[in-house]
Amino acid sequence: MANPVLPSSGALTPLGLDAVRLAPGFWGDRVALNRDVTIAHCQEWMEKAGWIGNFRGGGVRQGREFSDSEIYKLLEAMAWTDHPALPELAGTVAGAQEPDGYLNTRWSGDRYSDLEWGHELYCYGHLIQAGVARLRTHGEDELTQVVRRAADHVCDRFMDTTETDGHPEIEMALVELHRATGAERYLEMARRFVERRGLPALGDIPFGRAYFQDDIPARRATTFRGHAVRALYLACGAVDVAIETGDTDLLAAVEAQWEHTVARRTHLTGGMGSRHADESFGEDYELSPDRAYSETCAGIASIMLSHRLLLATGDARYADLAERTMYNVLATGVALDGRSFFYANPLQVRTPAEPSEGMNLGQGGGVRSPWFTVSCCPNNIARTLGSLAAHVATSSPDGVQIHHHMAGEIRAMGLTLRVETDYPWSGDVTVRVLQGASGRIALRVPPWARGASFSYGPHDADARLQRVSRETAPGYAVAEGEWRPGDELRLHLPMTPRWTHPDHRIDAIRGSVAVERGPLVYCAESAAGDPPLTGVAVHLATPAEHAPDPDSAGDRVVELEAQATRAPSADTAWPYGQDAPDAGAAGEQLSLRLVPYHRRGNRGPATMRVWLPTAD
Repeated sequence: MANPVLPSSGALTPLGLDAVRLAPGFWGDRVALNRDVTIAHCQEWMEKAGWIGNFRGGGVRQGREFSDSEIYKLLEAMAWTDHPALPELAGTVAGAQEPDGYLNTRWSGDRYSDLEWGHELYCYGHLIQAGVARLRTHGEDELTQVVRRAADHVCDRFMDTTETDGHPEIEMALVELHRATGAERYLEMARRFVERRGLPALGDIPFGRAYFQDDIPARRATTFRGHAVRALYLACGAVDVAIETGDTDLLAAVEAQWEHTVARRTHLTGGMGSRHADESFGEDYELSPDRAYSETCAGIASIMLSHRLLLATGDARYADLAERTMYNVLATGVALDGRSFFYANPLQVRTPAEPSEGMNLGQGGGVRSPWFTVSCCPNNIARTLGSLAAHVATSSPDGVQIHHHMAGEIRAMGLTLRVETDYPWSGDVTVRVLQGASGRIALRVPPWARGASFSYGPHDADARLQRVSRETAPGYAVAEGEWRPGDELRLHLPMTPRWTHPDHRIDAIRGSVAVERGPLVYCAESAAGDPPLTGVAVHLATPAEHAPDPDSAGDRVVELEAQATRAPSADTAWPYGQDAPDAGAAGEQLSLRLVPYHRRGNRGPATMRVWLPTAD
């Protein structure tokens, strides 16, 4: 099955790319753009930067110590999309592999001499995931042979040591290779890597061992901490190991860590990571909007983890977080043209950054760049969008579950279903039965959809639905029966814009509100020629909806307008006093334009904020 995650057991069974086909729409368009534009863009830049040339040898090596991993992520994206450039690129990689299976263009002469920072096993992880993707979409070939040799080398070298890598990643890759090949040694190697961390297995560093989750064993941790991407990748590997070994205690530990992190260390967008200095989680409720790092790769890792926990448990809350992160981090990370990217995704930008035509040396979130000196995010986006359809739906012995409302076609359990929707702009989802069978069909109802309604039944000749109709609570709307071609299920999710208030323990945004509509977080943005956002406070009347003409990609975007007040300027006044300030004091009244957060930065450099002070 063409799927990046195929557990041997769990509450739900994922459906592969051969069973879910996306149609044009919010995600279908982005998946097509990724296939047609972004993958080629990534390959072009890595050729230009010399990272692919490292595998050819003969010159000074280019890029960071982990740049090999970017080529491997690109190979995975190519595998999922059956990209014609894969065989040649895979051949280039194969030419650099050493006879014993070792493969790394940075450390060949000094193997495993810097496990804290060297990223050798991390790079193998992405290589292995590319090979698994190729196995499941194409079968054995030169790339998969390279991967087997590399994985066998890792097992030979590390099985009987106490060592691991400073950057988790290989754990989940080895489990997936075990699932794809049946080789038990790959699972055992992954298990040992998970269990070694926190004993400790690595040397100390200025950031502390929590930076790479080596401060405490995985099963004893109570929350995600340290470098956000590392923490989430390790959690993915731990879930995979737990599922394949039947380790319910380890699975429960990761679930508890997820719960604590979502409740105290996650931004409204679903973004994870509060600190720029070490790309890490902060302490509980340390969620400053302008200092948020919220790396695109951390968002992708969160989606990966939520998907694994959903498969293991069937609990809708994991799909809820995955959806939030998809729309407000993954979709934000790449521009509408598919050729520039955000590395960090703060919830407030105070100073507009100038666009970069070349390689960006920094990772700030003020403006998208075509490439970065650390370009983990573009290739991670490419491989995630390449396999996104595999996240949409699952099956179980009693039926089919649709977790993400994307237009397309689903085939499972004898059923063929066509999903028609303009989600997230509209809350209407129609599922038409093209090929019938008996069973249950479930559609996820997000927690914000109060007053959702659900109906199902056959169509008559007058196209009037003879249906069972009811309100439905968050979770899953479920219908069971003998389905025939022409039957329909209709889900209506109310899309009224809503004000969102933060927990009072989040100091940095106390007294502010945000606006959401459906799964989308909105922001105020001020590009060149727009009124500034300084001194603006919003009134809590329901924002008005405004639908401008579709953009060049055909998106029917819904923008919002909120009523606001801009306080009079007092540049020379002392900003502190004995009396509480009145944010709603007499000042300029204005309509504040709000755009979906994922669309920010597409009009050029701009200031931006998600959390807005209140005037009421």
